[in-house]
Amino acid sequence: MKKVVKFGGSSLANAEQFQKVREIIKGEESRRYVVPSAPGKRFDGDIKVTDMLYHCYDLASSEKDFGNELKAIKERYYEIIRGLNLDLSLEEEFNQIEKDFHDHVGVEYAASRGEFLNGKIMAAYLGYEFVDAASVIRFHEDGTFDMKKTDMLLGKKLEKCECAVIPGFYGACEDGTVKTFSRGGSDVTGSLVAKAIQADLYENWTDVSGFLLTDPRIVKNPAVIETITYRELRELSYMGATVLHEEAIFPVRKEGIPINIRNTNCPEDPGTFIVESTCRKPKYTITGIAGKRGFCSINIEKSMMNSEVGFGRKVLQVFEDQGINFEHVPSGIDTMTVYVHQDEFEEKEQQVIAGIHRAVQPDFIEMEADLALIAVVGRGMKSTRGTAGRIFAALAHANVNVKMIDQGSSELNIIIGVENRDFETAVKAIYDIFVMTQL
Repeated sequence: MKKVVKFGGSSLANAEQFQKVREIIKGEESRRYVVPSAPGKRFDGDIKVTDMLYHCYDLASSEKDFGNELKAIKERYYEIIRGLNLDLSLEEEFNQIEKDFHDHVGVEYAASRGEFLNGKIMAAYLGYEFVDAASVIRFHEDGTFDMKKTDMLLGKKLEKCECAVIPGFYGACEDGTVKTFSRGGSDVTGSLVAKAIQADLYENWTDVSGFLLTDPRIVKNPAVIETITYRELRELSYMGATVLHEEAIFPVRKEGIPINIRNTNCPEDPGTFIVESTCRKPKYTITGIAGKRGFCSINIEKSMMNSEVGFGRKVLQVFEDQGINFEHVPSGIDTMTVYVHQDEFEEKEQQVIAGIHRAVQPDFIEMEADLALIAVVGRGMKSTRGTAGRIFAALAHANVNVKMIDQGSSELNIIIGVENRDFETAVKAIYDIFVMTQL
């Protein structure tokens, strides 16, 4: 059995965390390929190493002295090395970083050094081979990711490695220019490694015991999701639920490789399994609840709208012309409502209104701001009667006025629109009716 294990920044913040990670890796012989992040915060108010590197490079690019800042970064790593009693020097690496900063090689290179250096320490600590991600993760010249070349390079390199450490977050173009994924991109690296070696499982270790059913800042100690499908995860991630970088699911999904979200500080917890499909019945009717504030709605009314061919296309073309994405478009016989992000829309609202008038000559346009959208997601909803009724009953009992409801044909999710001020109340009410009443 082959497993890829990725550890987040909080799991590698100091020597004590490194020791926990080593116990986890050595606890199973199958954990042969390790993807580390850069050191995260050691305590509240601390600074992540990646942020320290960004600041350090900002000084360098402005031709300011960055010696003290680089020294502080070096101390973070040597603190870990001393704590692990490792006979390891990073002087050569830091001398190269200092030279490259003076030469202004690029902010992405600067940011990537956090993972690069942590990978060096992790490889020395485990006795695994170090594989520089710049040699196996490939980007096109325009900065876009090259999946085909990466898959080939990773597969060829790792078939010769019994055990290896591959730093997360970055890769390089053909000419050696370092490129990075977006924040949280180490998740993507782990997924790419899992695909390349055809792993049996991709374990993603973090500081929570799996994917929570809803936001713990809203509901105290929410239940952990035992199993979630890629489709459910995609719906929840899109609506703001963040445990895994959303792009991390695509490489392993194509190969049918499951992901297991685990807690470094509670390794005995089973965590959450993310799978392509499952016949396992979910513990609750719903799998998860997620949402976002900051939307507004544009309601367009016109008599006989339903008989006007191309009406919807013309309306949405106006939004496209202004560079505005729409979220949901519920409609009636003579009405069509478009939900958009308020901050994107406000600057261009008058141009949009004028454009709609010119495009479809509506009878009436009405706008409402300060709205929130909540996604109630679950594969179990399809086979359960009365799910929407229970949601509405819970919201009515909590005195929450529903502004919109939209359900996809897959019956995988129900989207509810409420006022911003009712957002947390609504999430708690939905959680209570589906989770607390079943306990």
